[in-house]
Amino acid sequence: MTLPMEERDYFVRVLPFGVPIPAFIRLNPDGITYTLYLNSEYDFEHWLDGYEHEVMHIANDDMFGGKDIHEIEPQLRKGA
Repeated sequence: MTLPMEERDYFVRVLPFGVPIPAFIRLNPDGITYTLYLNSEYDFEHWLDGYEHEVMHIANDDMFGGKDIHEIEPQLRKGA
């Protein structure tokens, strides 16, 4: 079952990652909520870009269906 974006729950955390990426998401163990992580080593502009990017992954259900990250990322960046 796919929920509309406004009915999905996600949490946002800001942490130092130690790797050069501005943001990432994880599906929580309950299988329906997400945690969106922002890298504290980046500035607000990068956080906003990363946040928007990761929310698109949630809206597109990219965590389901066995999709390959190497296919998902180029499509998401193109706006597909």
